Amino acid sequence: MKVKKAVIPVAGLGTRLLPATKAIPKELVPVVSKPAVQWVVESAVESGIEEIIFVNSAGKQAIEDHFDGNAELERTLESKGKTALHEAVVKTRNLAKVASVRQHAPLGLGHAVLQARQVVGDAPFAVILPDELVCGEKPALAQCLEAAEATDGPVIGIVEVPKEDVFRYGIVAAEEHGETTRRITDMVEKPPVEEAPSNLAITGPYVLSPEVFDLIAATEPGSGGEIQITDALRQLAQQRPVHGRFIEGARLDVGQPMGFVQANVTMGLQDPELGESLRAWLKEMVAD
Repeated sequence: MKVKKAVIPVAGLGTRLLPATKAIPKELVPVVSKPAVQWVVESAVESGIEEIIFVNSAGKQAIEDHFDGNAELERTLESKGKTALHEAVVKTRNLAKVASVRQHAPLGLGHAVLQARQVVGDAPFAVILPDELVCGEKPALAQCLEAAEATDGPVIGIVEVPKEDVFRYGIVAAEEHGETTRRITDMVEKPPVEEAPSNLAITGPYVLSPEVFDLIAATEPGSGGEIQITDALRQLAQQRPVHGRFIEGARLDVGQPMGFVQANVTMGLQDPELGESLRAWLKEMVAD
């Protein structure tokens, strides 16, 4: 499966980070020196994605603006000789082709993905969640794309979670299929602990075939009264092989306070300008 387009749902309200996200989209809250969503887009581009499709909502146009040009700012930085900052701003607008569609009501991840149907067209595509940063040798999407190439079919990122936490996730039932992949036989959204088929949780990214759009469109609201993509993927797995790929690397959920702090520390330690001084400061803090 050759995938060049990625859908990123960004229509959520970001309530877990309130009051910081009252007036600022949660996706633009900075992790070190870049908004969280820029880390996600850069990871997608590194994985071979050429077009980003944001599924947005009212009041969050700033996300689109961030990836657009700002002629006045660029001229000002250039005229003042602030070369590094100028290059960083220009890089942001040149990362990828960007499109945006609207989700007019918060009806679930499946519904959000469905809004991108016309822009995606009749081709395989990826879905990336903007809250999930993966810190590792290879981007999470690249891992899933490699698996999709090898299996010639849809692939979903999965991880093992503690059994007591399965009610927080979509959970898959799966069969052995290589060292890093599993053949998915069934899945359920946020099951009670005693009913979960495994402790393998769906975390994304997703690499999907276009027939999933028809399945989403036919899906009735499920858990939480929302149209869950898990329900559509369950139907897809009955029609063709769908695989799960174990995601390698540290997962950082920047959509909640502890994950946000962890992401800033983790990415800060890897920053070539900040890493050394941050490491020294953390050692002092621990010693105190």
